[in-house]
Amino acid sequence: MTSRRTFIINSSLAAAAVLAMPSFAFAMNKKEIGLQLYTLREELPKDIKATLAKVSSAGFTTVETYGFSIRDQFWGVSAAEFKAILDANDLKAVSGHYGIGSFLDDGDTTELKAAIAASKTLESAYLTIPWVDPPFRKNSDDYKKIAGRLNEAGKMCREAGLKLAYHNHDFEFESHNGVTGYEILLKETDKDLVHFEMDLYWVVRSGKDPLQLFRENPGRFTMWHVKDMDKLNPALNTGVGSGSIDFKSIFKEAKRAGMKYFFVEQENNFAGNSFDSIKKSCDFISNNLIRQ
Repeated sequence: MTSRRTFIINSSLAAAAVLAMPSFAFAMNKKEIGLQLYTLREELPKDIKATLAKVSSAGFTTVETYGFSIRDQFWGVSAAEFKAILDANDLKAVSGHYGIGSFLDDGDTTELKAAIAASKTLESAYLTIPWVDPPFRKNSDDYKKIAGRLNEAGKMCREAGLKLAYHNHDFEFESHNGVTGYEILLKETDKDLVHFEMDLYWVVRSGKDPLQLFRENPGRFTMWHVKDMDKLNPALNTGVGSGSIDFKSIFKEAKRAGMKYFFVEQENNFAGNSFDSIKKSCDFISNNLIRQ
């Protein structure tokens, strides 16, 4: 028979557990599973509404945009209309990849200002620079110039209530007189103005170790691209969890890295159709990576 004292103690423990649950749930949910929409570049321009509905139903809660232009906005849909479609599918565009014209070379802010305006309309947290054209990154002086421009763009973003991020490929890890472009960018940019979105695939593909970069630059990699490498052909992607990258060891260092958001990306080599592939990636992450 349960005594009144035992009942009260058990009830108190249960209440305490209930009170503790929201903070535990927040810890689990704050790293929402995102998708870089470039993964669906064949489908998205054809039918934005249907594609985003499938993204949501696959289990994603955040996205990273691409494809914005001053003339066409998002494939003929305005930023405000695009935001409404995202809202209808319970998706948040926390970041976007934006081409900013020649800004990194000559400082022309025309396209950067348009990107900031679009990011604000989407209520994004980050405006991300996805790429540097080859003529602008030939040597170490070029990278120092890029770093200075990133600091300028970072100030503009901060004034607009945004954060600026830089996304890598593999060319940043080429050596220029003994130092890589990535090292220059990390050293020459203001950590309060310029964040880094680490593309884990391209770091591994270049022969570098993400964990070492985390140790050397703690807190700077606030976003990741989670993109796996095919076991037989490293030039190809594959669904997250079916390739050769050890994501479990990487996710264990998320706090050291400073990671706040991550986005699944797969550019090629889909097993079946792309929607099945992103669903499998989402399920793998949910079941194996964010519940450690």
